[in-house]
Amino acid sequence: MGVKQIKIDVGEVTIGMFVSGLDRPWTQTPFPLQGFYVRDLDEINLLKSHCHHIYIDVLKGARPVKAGLKTLSATARASNKPAVKASATDRVTMPALKTRANVYPVSTTLRTEMAGARELHREVYSAVAQIVEQLNGGDAAGAILDTKRAASAMVGSVLRCPDAFTWLTRVKQKDEHTYSHAVRSAVWGILLGRHMGLSKGDLEVLAMGLLLKDVGKTRLSNELLAMKERSLSEQAEYERFIPLGVEILEQVPDVSPRAISVVKTHQERINGSGFPAHLRGEKIPLLGRVAAVVTFYDEVTNPRGEKYPLSPSRAVAQLYDGRDSLFQGDLVVEFIRAIGLYPTGTLVELNTGEVAVVVEQNFERRLKPHVMVVMDPYKRELSEPVYLDMAGDDKQKQVKIDAGKLTSTEVEWIEIAQDLEPGAYDVDVLRICDEYIQRTAEAKGLFGFLKSKRLAGMFGV
Repeated sequence: MGVKQIKIDVGEVTIGMFVSGLDRPWTQTPFPLQGFYVRDLDEINLLKSHCHHIYIDVLKGARPVKAGLKTLSATARASNKPAVKASATDRVTMPALKTRANVYPVSTTLRTEMAGARELHREVYSAVAQIVEQLNGGDAAGAILDTKRAASAMVGSVLRCPDAFTWLTRVKQKDEHTYSHAVRSAVWGILLGRHMGLSKGDLEVLAMGLLLKDVGKTRLSNELLAMKERSLSEQAEYERFIPLGVEILEQVPDVSPRAISVVKTHQERINGSGFPAHLRGEKIPLLGRVAAVVTFYDEVTNPRGEKYPLSPSRAVAQLYDGRDSLFQGDLVVEFIRAIGLYPTGTLVELNTGEVAVVVEQNFERRLKPHVMVVMDPYKRELSEPVYLDMAGDDKQKQVKIDAGKLTSTEVEWIEIAQDLEPGAYDVDVLRICDEYIQRTAEAKGLFGFLKSKRLAGMFGV
């Protein structure tokens, strides 16, 4: 095996890294000359007491926590799952994306929004299911109106509290993959549009288009949809789902042309390699470009029939690999900023070795979310999850340093070492959300109310 060394600050050292070099001679330290794996916190603290920076071999051990997107991109290419195919010479220059920051401040808490979002999630699934059935039966007017109302309500919920619907996208209907994918894509689309400061009208058009984007698949065989690999002729047949969907929706009253445009263009790519019309650059409308990013992200994080989907960071890496060729580059960057590298519901490993679930975002410090720790450093399940506000923990430690009670070398800063593939450990993330909301409700004196509601029932769809 070769050696690929990266220089990192000693504060970034995490368990599982292979230390291959120091900033001083090995003989001046207690460490073995040939290098070593970091096995526990004592070794991390020992490194901090002797070194300012070290060198790690990323082929042998874990990568640094603060790996840039370029490093993530390289990781995706090394994965055994195929990355997006984009030629480095096939870059497309696009005008800078215009965004409006902080147009929609969070106006309610996760706890408050969750109850309504649960019922709304059920309504959205019902609307998408009904429209498919009624489109096949030739009468979709009622279902379209229901879908429009659900899309508008989804927008309102995400604008008020993005985490509530993000949690509910974790609820999967294993036998309703297309419906689930449409709803999740709509959530991701609203989250991105919210972050960009799109108007509420644009957000509703985007949500409607994403909810309806796959209706043409009802005209294709289940066998074709389920195929992992398709011949050229089979792929051509599969790609007909978009013109079929457009044809269906154009015959239905109350579906706006702009929503149909989202359906028509969500599989286009800015270098012309998409389908069905092989549009390039600005010929793809903005909402179509947004839909392309969020559709791709959900497809790779929730693939049909895959036992081991990609972790969020690997999906982000693949998106980043396709920037300026498949997807508009600054749209990709804004999407990453909107959801963070560790979206709500992501299973992560901390630099302490513990395993946690991200339960709520910190919009000021994306790498320091609220988490519930569920496993100890030896990967043994805790009897009760432990809540940790990572940003708050940093703040408390900094106060002690500023007061002279601790030195920086005595403080153990807690970081997310890596996100984990879904299913890496047997963790019930919905139960963890239940624990988290019960905790926050108890703190507000609402424990009795939540107990009567029972969160497990709230997640039924």
